[in-house]
Amino acid sequence: MKRLRDQCGRRGERIFSDLCLLPSVIGVLVFFLIPFGIVIYYSLINNPVMHEFVGLANYKKLFTTVAFLRAAKNTAVFSLVSVPLALVLSLGLAVLLDRNIPGRSVFRTFFLSPLMVPTASVVLVWQVLFHTHGTLNQIIEHFGGTGIDWMKSSHGQLIIIMMFLWKNIGYNMILFMSALAGIPRDIIEVAELEGAGKWYQFFHIKLRYLSPTILFVLILSLINSFKIFREVYLLTGDYPFDKMYMLQHFMNNTFNSLDYQKLSAAAVLFSLVMIVIIAILLIAENIFGKDVEG
Repeated sequence: MKRLRDQCGRRGERIFSDLCLLPSVIGVLVFFLIPFGIVIYYSLINNPVMHEFVGLANYKKLFTTVAFLRAAKNTAVFSLVSVPLALVLSLGLAVLLDRNIPGRSVFRTFFLSPLMVPTASVVLVWQVLFHTHGTLNQIIEHFGGTGIDWMKSSHGQLIIIMMFLWKNIGYNMILFMSALAGIPRDIIEVAELEGAGKWYQFFHIKLRYLSPTILFVLILSLINSFKIFREVYLLTGDYPFDKMYMLQHFMNNTFNSLDYQKLSAAAVLFSLVMIVIIAILLIAENIFGKDVEG
């Protein structure tokens, strides 16, 4: 009898837990899985009216579109440069501020302040700095140089890289500082007693304990690098200079032209690339951090 009551109790707990999870499951299904399935369907048909299956024709057409190739190249270059820089700089600042240096709170506040500034205000500051008649050109001309239109030059992508770093380094730094504070101090003390130097401690001890945070910061920075569209759009509009034409510009302009098939194919390809990159990062972190977890 007692065993029967225990089984009924466990079954009731399981039903209750399933009911608690049901809203989340429905939300994921309605707002993520079903829309993504519709996107895949649109990428395989000729148009929303005829609904004729064309296989991979939309994907092939995508790779012959000059605008898509330019946007994909610019986005890839931007992410390959900005994401590692954001990781290295934020980690370096976190290690520096982890020490007892004067003015730690001031520096921490300085690097976190961009998070509190609205995007429109950030763009306004960058326009003042890099406009044809902006602050930077005035300084260059003051010393006898010739100013350039930074927004329409080959240096345009450097501007959005600096903007990305200025906006994201502070948050990443706080994550690393929190992770550094969680490293067992007894391990560091033992390493110091054994004569291990600061560089050895950092590369052989701290980095191993930081591997989950490094993975998280990499994924977060990668996602944020694909969200730079707002700033670039406010700076330059729908059709910026070639070097600043990002993948989000292509998708936005394709949506405005009602070319849903090409847009859907680009979205599916973008999702697949993100899945592959995140899977590689997860595998690397699992291999690198296995001995720490053990």
